[in-house]
Amino acid sequence: MVPFSFHGESMALSSSRALYWPRMDALLVADLHLEKASFYATGGQMLPPYDSRETLARLADLVRRTGARRVFGLGDSFHDDAGLERLEPHARGMLDALTRAVDWTWIVGNHDAGMGSKSIDEVRLGGVVLRHCALGSSDEPEISGHFHPKVRINARGRRIARPCAVLAESAVAAPRLVLPAFGALTGGMNAADPVLVRAMQPAERIDALVPLDKRMVRLPLWREAA
Repeated sequence: MVPFSFHGESMALSSSRALYWPRMDALLVADLHLEKASFYATGGQMLPPYDSRETLARLADLVRRTGARRVFGLGDSFHDDAGLERLEPHARGMLDALTRAVDWTWIVGNHDAGMGSKSIDEVRLGGVVLRHCALGSSDEPEISGHFHPKVRINARGRRIARPCAVLAESAVAAPRLVLPAFGALTGGMNAADPVLVRAMQPAERIDALVPLDKRMVRLPLWREAA
């Protein structure tokens, strides 16, 4: 995991697309989209059916590696409201083991809005608001998901797309961070897409954060006009 600073807090971003916050002993993940493959199967589009197993295995590995005692799912943890009921026994056992091992908080997203009492709209942790989708009008530091940001970079002579976090900073507004999607079958939005840039306003600069080769690559996406 590659360390960086957000709102004066030491945090770390993993290449597997999770955020670890040591002071809060917390692991933050966005957009797991569990049971996406089984959702598409109901409409006749067959995808490899093990996306939930892969996603939960990566998450369990990160819990072990970091020693995190808390996990916050920043919305769209399931691909749809019925995803929890469709979990096959092995994946359900993996999820049950994780939720027993850590203090797990489900934040509601637009895909899994029907989880009812199992989830909440937002939570404040260490002075930072955790929610699913960025609220540009917020004057509080914020960490969210929803957009599945990706950026294209040159790596070892190849042009590749990599999931990234997106950081908005300003001298007059609280910083905001959008996490990449964690799920195995999640696609991605261009991190410089105008929709995402608008959602991060007000800002003076917006950058993509890519953990690469044990260092954080910071790529400019948008700058306030002089």
